[in-house]
Amino acid sequence: ATRCADEGFSKPHPGMLLELIEMLGVDPGRTLMIGDTTHDMEMAQSARVPCLGAAYGAHPREQLLHYAPLACVGDFAELARWLMENA
Repeated sequence: ATRCADEGFSKPHPGMLLELIEMLGVDPGRTLMIGDTTHDMEMAQSARVPCLGAAYGAHPREQLLHYAPLACVGDFAELARWLMENA
């Protein structure tokens, strides 16, 4: 699911993610935030939702790893493999 900043709180405030979780009726512990910025990682941490870094986007791997994501993938193929093995 996706949500844009103009639809509510903007990152890194956890409200955007928490609203999606509530709207979809899912367990936050079974939710995965996939993000390519430090703002995404901060939002996931604030919402207490596991996160996965996407190092093929805006911020480099080193910055994403600072937030201790479950993993940090380098491309879509690696993301798909990670999800198949861990989801």
